[in-house]
Amino acid sequence: MFDWLSLDGKKLLVTRILRTFAYGYLAVVLGLYLDRLGMDPTQIGVVFTAAIAGSAVMTVFWSLVADRVGRRRTVAIMAALMALGGIVFALTDNFWVLLLGAFTGTISATSSEVGVFQTVEQAVLPQTAPNEKRTWLFSIYNTAAYFAGALGSLAAASVAFFASLGLQGADAYRPLFVLYALVGLVNLLIFLTLSAKVELVHVAGERRFLGIHRSTGTVARLSGLFAIDAFAGGLVVQSVVSYWFYLRWGLSIGELAVVFFWVGIISGLSLLAAGWLAQRIGLLNTMVFTHLPSNVLLVLVPLAPTAWLAVAFFLLRQTVSQMDVPTRQSYTMAVVDPDERTATAGITNVARTTASAISPTFAGMALSAAAFGLPFFIAGGLKILYDGLVYLTFRNVHPPEEIERRRRGRDAA
Repeated sequence: MFDWLSLDGKKLLVTRILRTFAYGYLAVVLGLYLDRLGMDPTQIGVVFTAAIAGSAVMTVFWSLVADRVGRRRTVAIMAALMALGGIVFALTDNFWVLLLGAFTGTISATSSEVGVFQTVEQAVLPQTAPNEKRTWLFSIYNTAAYFAGALGSLAAASVAFFASLGLQGADAYRPLFVLYALVGLVNLLIFLTLSAKVELVHVAGERRFLGIHRSTGTVARLSGLFAIDAFAGGLVVQSVVSYWFYLRWGLSIGELAVVFFWVGIISGLSLLAAGWLAQRIGLLNTMVFTHLPSNVLLVLVPLAPTAWLAVAFFLLRQTVSQMDVPTRQSYTMAVVDPDERTATAGITNVARTTASAISPTFAGMALSAAAFGLPFFIAGGLKILYDGLVYLTFRNVHPPEEIERRRRGRDAA
């Protein structure tokens, strides 16, 4: 199975699955855990922001030096920090220590990831498979992650099991942070076994500013547009949405675990369709025309008069909302030169992470002020704006495989 994918590519799939399993339950429980520690919604939003901002800072630094330091060494260091972050959250209830741990320890406030892991893996993956399999590989990479995240969301219900053993309040959540640390250690061990082939693109681009040359304008435009989308997405990251369902409708940790299990499953299945659809209508069209309806559904979530209808709108949104993820990644890697990929992945992910880092604090303030629908309305509106702008800007910029298909079509005609 996957005989077209190299051993390094398969190892990266495994590390991604393990991490997103941990991110899946962390996104469900993080807000509730901090609430049990006595933090108010604004403080919780600040911790979410610190987690995302820390990822942005790490991405800025490592995207500039990863090809010099070595990709294997880069992700190994981040896996060690992931383990350390889990230990910090498991052992302390001090707000400032947790804030520092969130900033430095790759604690994820979302069920998915951005940052250094994704930056390096996104650059490496295209060289582990043939060109024509690139979008499928990104689809599989993200589908496996969503399925793992779904199982992780379901694992959040284990809090009730720990409570039945006599652990009270925040203590019932702490074993999940220990498990998070163990996942970081396993990632570390796997990264250390990657072959030297992942370092292939060691690049002449190192000698250029930021590693970008021909594609400077393209990367700048992509980064700006991705920042709009990410800021909007940061208002409704899974931790915020989970906490919103808890505040607005009183959903229990068990009910939230089931909801976000299905969020992961539905999102993962939709990604398989993304690869198929992209081959027929193109990467950019798939990015835009699946994203638009999902944003309309996002705005409807806080307007729902009952909890079950709000959940239904949110789940229906997930049937199409993530189809732009593998297509966006594949498109970004396709329209730049191979020696620009690490820097491009880093710069675009920095733009996304930095923009999304600001959002949860505003979402926390909105929740604190009981403006329950505000994050959803702003996010939906900004995402619709992004869809229009990215289409208008890049409708005439095509990946190599689409140019080749058009050429063959013309020759056949």
